[in-house]
Amino acid sequence: MSELPSGTVSFLFTDIEGSPKRWEQDYAAMAAVVARYRVLLEAAIRAHDGVLFKTIDDAVQVAFPSALQAMLAAVEAQRALLAEDWGAIGPLRVRMALHVGDAVPDARGDYLAAPLNRLARLLAVGSGGQILVSQAVQHLTHAALPPQVALRDLGNHRLRDLLEPERVFQVLHPELPEHFPPLSSLATRPHNLPSLATPFVGREREVREILALLQD
Repeated sequence: MSELPSGTVSFLFTDIEGSPKRWEQDYAAMAAVVARYRVLLEAAIRAHDGVLFKTIDDAVQVAFPSALQAMLAAVEAQRALLAEDWGAIGPLRVRMALHVGDAVPDARGDYLAAPLNRLARLLAVGSGGQILVSQAVQHLTHAALPPQVALRDLGNHRLRDLLEPERVFQVLHPELPEHFPPLSSLATRPHNLPSLATPFVGREREVREILALLQD
């Protein structure tokens, strides 16, 4: 295995959308599909100097020396996955997300770093076939993107368990799907909680007095 990058590291996380149901429906077929998915993914990773350091079922975690290498690997992998014939199990829709931050690998060849928590939350709000990147990745790559690759600003999103919102971008390429459902971030999930109070709630008398003064 290549040496794990250290210092400012760019991370790529992937997983297969809807995989638990597919494993339950046909374990043997899904095992074969995941094996092929890993082959295609690892080819793109190696081509851009990435190091696969962890797998959890069909989820893959990869470290790269630079954010641009991570993004180009994600694009190449998605193109390969979309072009593949997955047979009776149907199209394989893989979510991908990228983030960058300070990290040092431990003696076991793993990372324990805050950027990984943010990246896991970012991956969770995307859709299969989509590549999401953090603002840190956008900042490091926007001036060096190849002609066919672009970034779409999806705005600020609150991610589960994180105090600060993340500005999220989607990677665009002519051979990749462009339109996806809204991100399933906290701001877009339906809930039955009451709206937060504004400075004018419970101050109806003061509001009437101000209106009267303005009319005068």
